[in-house]
Amino acid sequence: MHGKRHSRPAWTETAPARGTLRSIVKYGDPHGFKHPSDGWVAMMKSEFAMSDDDFSRKAEEGHEPVTLNRPVGLTESQIEGLQAIVGTENVATDDYSRVKYSYGKTTEELMELRKGIVREVADLVLHPRHKEDVQRIVALCNEERIPVTVFSAGSSVNLGCRPEKGGVTLVLSTHMNRLLRVNEENQTATVQPGMFGPAYEEALQQAPVRFGTKRRYTCGHFPQSFEYSSVGGWVATLGSGQESTYYGDAYDLVLSQEYVTPGGSFKTLDFPGTATGPKVNDIMKGSEGTYGILVELTMKIFRYMPENTRYFSFMYPSWEAAVDASREIMQGEFGLPAVYRISDPEETDRGLKLYGMPKFVDAFLIRKGLRPMKRCLCLGTVKGDRDYTRLVKRKIARIAGEHGGMSLGGYAGRKWEKTRFTEPYMREDLQDYGIQIDTLETSVTWDNLHRLHKGVREYITSRPRTMCMTHASHFYPQGTNLYFIFLMKTRDLKEYGEFQKGIIDKILSNGGSLSHHHGIGRMLAPWMELHLGNEQLDVLRALKRHFDPRNIMNPGAQLGLDLGPERMRKMSGCPGE
Repeated sequence: MHGKRHSRPAWTETAPARGTLRSIVKYGDPHGFKHPSDGWVAMMKSEFAMSDDDFSRKAEEGHEPVTLNRPVGLTESQIEGLQAIVGTENVATDDYSRVKYSYGKTTEELMELRKGIVREVADLVLHPRHKEDVQRIVALCNEERIPVTVFSAGSSVNLGCRPEKGGVTLVLSTHMNRLLRVNEENQTATVQPGMFGPAYEEALQQAPVRFGTKRRYTCGHFPQSFEYSSVGGWVATLGSGQESTYYGDAYDLVLSQEYVTPGGSFKTLDFPGTATGPKVNDIMKGSEGTYGILVELTMKIFRYMPENTRYFSFMYPSWEAAVDASREIMQGEFGLPAVYRISDPEETDRGLKLYGMPKFVDAFLIRKGLRPMKRCLCLGTVKGDRDYTRLVKRKIARIAGEHGGMSLGGYAGRKWEKTRFTEPYMREDLQDYGIQIDTLETSVTWDNLHRLHKGVREYITSRPRTMCMTHASHFYPQGTNLYFIFLMKTRDLKEYGEFQKGIIDKILSNGGSLSHHHGIGRMLAPWMELHLGNEQLDVLRALKRHFDPRNIMNPGAQLGLDLGPERMRKMSGCPGE
């Protein structure tokens, strides 16, 4: 290579030093990296008016050791009481642990930590060994009025890990991370909440060896954070996996749960269906640690039949055609695909350029009426029984053709699948050069999809030199989700925060849900009353008073349950009545 035209940024290639802020900022494997492609760099230079010189000035942020200089806010007797429960080896008061287990992976958190800004942290970090430890910890903390926050994988993107009131943080993934049993007759698995996705999936696929089953199984839940998220976290935040259209969301997958709350411990029933009044099991899903601590789950599992997987992809002439075809597929009642994604025109064309689509292919697509910034890519997979996958793929192809979709074979789906869990690694590289990439997602009904898509996109792109790519990736007969990916160049925390608030406002004012699959946390809590209405939020608050009368469980703002109207309006920027 010759000249600056071919120069590449000096991407970080080494794991951050242990004990540094950067090691907390780093996503996933400390030694794992995925750098933006040359196509990405060219795109950012063009969109953000950056030069090679801009990409030669990397911000070496967050490499200093974590130093708090904040005393632990618990008494000696309280610390000794907690040590007596879990053992001194499972109690940490060092600065690094207090920060590490108080932070997730929101853009705001990463920007702050890189600048050395540390907000609220735990006073004490505990690693309970089993649910009996959790029961004793919660009882002691309730008696002493010590706030309790739960941490598992730390991949939260909504400020869900932040202990606003200090207190203790319980790390469930250290010890409570096992698949306890597989019931092949019921096709269920009982698992501890701190088990990470890959370990859970591996154990299910090895069920014949580990549990003596006749078949191998799969969990069916594969979020982008799969490698660094936990089973309990999926349920606590109402997550969705990339194959949710077939397998269902986390809400659909959990049959029963066991909780420890200040008001008492209980386990819900695992019947597949009952008519015994409102289900407490459903009430606890998505409670995000505000009512109690999830200590055990019984989940649906599915037969593992990878040999039957069918891949497909299509190019539609327009966003309207892609949406109409998708709706017909989801409402066709012939079966559902596992992965199913449609990208809007901007995401489609940026993706094609970034992956280096040859000019002759582009020319061929144009001759077929599939024009740049109009055409939309669809890709997916079908899973299940062999006859089922053949039928569903054939039906999808027929409907796609009826809506002008041209088949591209299975290449796009296979290529996407190979890198589907590694995209978050790029955030660190981009932030080194002051570029923020973030996402907000929402649920939407079919009849409001285009209004929502247009309204939010218009707001995001109204900011000069800001990109917005959108796709839908979780589908239902009644609607889908819209996943807005936005890129902007800024190191200004206030500017970023105000812009993000504006996007959330636009999602709600255009009829979208506050969240589809990332939960609420503290980030979205200020909009909860506006979204749900006072009556529904009061129901959730009443449950909070029942399970947690002293408000020790994840207090401060989680789900907006202890936010007053004035603070809620101030945090969201919404005007008063």
